[in-house]
Amino acid sequence: MSHTFLMTVFFRALRAFLLCFGFFGPASFASVELSSSTRAQSGLSPIPLRTIAIKKEAPKKRARTNTSLYSPVDQRPFFDIPVTYNDKVKFWIKHFQGSGHKWFRKWLERSNAYLPIMKSTLADRNLPQDLAYVAMIESGFSAHAVSTASAVGYWQFIESTGERYGLKINWWIDERRDHQKSTVAASRYLGDLYKLFGSWYLTAAAYNMGEGRMSRLIKKHGTKNFWILSQKSDFPKETKEYIPKLLAAVMISKAPKLYGFKNLSPKDPYSYDYFFVPGGTDLMNLAKYLDVDEKDLGTLNPELLKGFVPSSVKTHRIRIPKGLSPKVSSYLRAQL
Repeated sequence: MSHTFLMTVFFRALRAFLLCFGFFGPASFASVELSSSTRAQSGLSPIPLRTIAIKKEAPKKRARTNTSLYSPVDQRPFFDIPVTYNDKVKFWIKHFQGSGHKWFRKWLERSNAYLPIMKSTLADRNLPQDLAYVAMIESGFSAHAVSTASAVGYWQFIESTGERYGLKINWWIDERRDHQKSTVAASRYLGDLYKLFGSWYLTAAAYNMGEGRMSRLIKKHGTKNFWILSQKSDFPKETKEYIPKLLAAVMISKAPKLYGFKNLSPKDPYSYDYFFVPGGTDLMNLAKYLDVDEKDLGTLNPELLKGFVPSSVKTHRIRIPKGLSPKVSSYLRAQL
């Protein structure tokens, strides 16, 4: 009896045994077959296999790990970024409830004026709307916030990054202070960061520390897990707290009463019209003519550093109180 014939009989017997006792896994019905050359030598044709339906068992629920680092919170229906609750997040929640209560209360009240347009801008670029809370922890929704690193405005752009994303910055104008233009720039930057890192935690962290440094740390430590990276000794201290601080801000902002923030006085969303004015327009003189508070007109146009449009500029679009376009037209005609 030839060796080839014996091998043929052996493999057929093995295949029948495996099929009979269900040893093939649910993801595979691969047959145990002879090679084409062996079949040709033996003169035998393969036995057709009978499909066996194997019922898949529902995956068992994983037991929650008893650790402070990985305790996921159900993010539906209120969140569109992943939400993790751990000791770091808990620390910042308690901070905002305690010594940081006064400041966070102001942020919450201001947020009503800015979140609608910020969230809408992010949504237009298919980005999570909860990234708007990056502006909350960066600046407290203040146009005049300036960091020790000279980052400016709602989204705390440094000059080089702001200009890279289309913001005009010079002696008379700083569009980092314009909540609409800076949000467009921030959404573009955040979108680019997500393309680089594929994680919303790393995206927000890189927004804080810079994409170059984040890339080097990922390469050095061989992980894209923020919580693991943040435990490394060379991970920036500020950024280590950044994601927990952001998550705490998002969670409190979604349900402020639950966290003790009651009787808030939310700031009304801005109501304004746009108007193109010529170079040489001074906001103080315009406010007097319109009989509005100069400070209020300045609040609508915080990007105008000197309070006027230089005469060297042909035209510039400013914000004016809603319904006052006819009076602005009259003012400008009077200046001719």
